[in-house]
Amino acid sequence: MRMPALYLSHGAPPLADDDLWTGQLAAWSAELPRPRAILMVSAHWEEAPLALGATETVPLVYDFWGFPEHYYQVRYEAPGAPELADSVRKLLRGPGTPVQDIPDRGLDHGAYVPLVEMYPGADIPVLQISMPTLDPQKLMDIGRKLAPLRDEGVLIVGSGFFTHNLAALRQGGIPAWSAEFDDWGHRALESGDVDGLLDFTHKSPAGALAHPRTEHFAPLFVAMGAADQAGELDAQRSVIDGFWMGLAKRSVQFG
Repeated sequence: MRMPALYLSHGAPPLADDDLWTGQLAAWSAELPRPRAILMVSAHWEEAPLALGATETVPLVYDFWGFPEHYYQVRYEAPGAPELADSVRKLLRGPGTPVQDIPDRGLDHGAYVPLVEMYPGADIPVLQISMPTLDPQKLMDIGRKLAPLRDEGVLIVGSGFFTHNLAALRQGGIPAWSAEFDDWGHRALESGDVDGLLDFTHKSPAGALAHPRTEHFAPLFVAMGAADQAGELDAQRSVIDGFWMGLAKRSVQFG
């Protein structure tokens, strides 16, 4: 069975304390076919050339600061995915497009925070790859190249946040820029406005405020590319919506 491709808003470590959101993620994974392996693209790993993370179980990357100690005690000892890494190398490596290995690079919080809620048994092999660029078109091209993995039981997940501007948040309420961008993004996805999404900084309301730096929206384009290659961009739905601390947590399934 062909696996879908996902874009999810991964939350910060305190996601584990939000019963609504954790329940939504758990219900989502329960509806999906069980993956043979999971390929994660997180907003929190930019590395060029494109890098493959650990292919055996190594410690997590706690890439956040100033949180209570118990958030640094979370463990997620999923099996590595060396066979998936081999497949990714074959699909992506070519003239002018090197692929590197960083074998001690564990899963960062953009990867393990949602996986703890979706697959708490940590019994599915996971491979994380880096984003070598934030260019939406180039990320879609990467997704297209990775698309055949979906037919091999691999769940491709782009992990970001549908709006992400911590500096512009105010105490309480949903900022207008977050609500406006979320509404625009939802409509753009439903209507298949790929050109608008690719140029979201200029074609969306409050795009520069919703994403002053684009790394949390960028993983969406890997998932879109994986769907586009199979002609499934129109087979999308928002599985999770709403807001968390003023940020849009919209999460989308393609296929």
